[in-house]
Amino acid sequence: MGHELVGEVIRVLVAVDSPIYTQLLVEALKRDPVLDVFSANSEFVVATANAPNIDVLIISSTLDGQANRGFEILLELHISRPQLRTVVLLESSKPEVILEAFRAGARGIISRLDSIESLYKCVHCVHKGQVWANSRQIVTALEALASSPPVRAIDAKTLNLLSKRETEIVRCLAEGFTNREIAERLKLSQHTVKNYLFRIFDKLGVSNRVELLFMTLNQTSASQTVLDSSFRNYNEGKLQDLLALAQCEQAAEQGVSMAQLGLAQLLWTRRANSKDLIQAYKWFLIASRQISETTKQVSRAMTMEQLLHAEKMASDWLGKTQKLSDSSTQQDQQPSKELGAAAA
Repeated sequence: MGHELVGEVIRVLVAVDSPIYTQLLVEALKRDPVLDVFSANSEFVVATANAPNIDVLIISSTLDGQANRGFEILLELHISRPQLRTVVLLESSKPEVILEAFRAGARGIISRLDSIESLYKCVHCVHKGQVWANSRQIVTALEALASSPPVRAIDAKTLNLLSKRETEIVRCLAEGFTNREIAERLKLSQHTVKNYLFRIFDKLGVSNRVELLFMTLNQTSASQTVLDSSFRNYNEGKLQDLLALAQCEQAAEQGVSMAQLGLAQLLWTRRANSKDLIQAYKWFLIASRQISETTKQVSRAMTMEQLLHAEKMASDWLGKTQKLSDSSTQQDQQPSKELGAAAA
């Protein structure tokens, strides 16, 4: 068994799912005289691991019966104490689990089926600042890195890769919240929110908030399908389909800006009574605020050059549209002028 220099102690914190397995693991690690071993349950692992006297954290991917809880804790610790060396005890050897461990910031990954001797070596290796993984796990990570394009196509199936917390953050982002507002709403630190966003970027294959916003606008839950269906019904003269309208309204109430704008347009087009007019104006106001907030977020993610370029393109498009509109108006008026001349 290889050890560190004589006299140097490595303080190791163990946090795994089973109390019995925790006790057995702690006792086994204590056989290495260089290791000073502690344990903590999931409730206190973040506070304990943040203590300066902890050098290496061994954490299982599953905690509290949740398959990815260990990864979520690692993400939080990576922000509060990035210098902490971490080892993930994997419940599965599936490629996606291996990649998830590396994404969460693990410096070492090891299976429950590996020997205690391998765990000793892993802890010593990670403490030196090196990475511990077997050849198959390294190949998995390298292949994933080599095969991932800069931006992947996003669909509803891809969004299912997100955890519950990640989905909440994406929903907040789509509603126009800033990092600070998301942190306040979800009772997280701003650093944790930022780290979650980076993890979401990686999972969905986007590189920044702008791409994530556009993806969200196109793929937010089933509201897009409802909205498409509602407009299709309108185009077919079936706007009275109250079920589709009710579904669109439900999505709008949940804060989906596209549904809010679509509902406003549908009600404005229908205008069956004064209530439709009032509701249309209400939803136009709400959607305008959401879009305004999202626009501000997008602008903050852009350079000045990009911002000016986008504004010029928008100005050119609006100018072109206005010219087409003016031309169409003139053509509509031309027959009446000719009729007037003929009558004279």
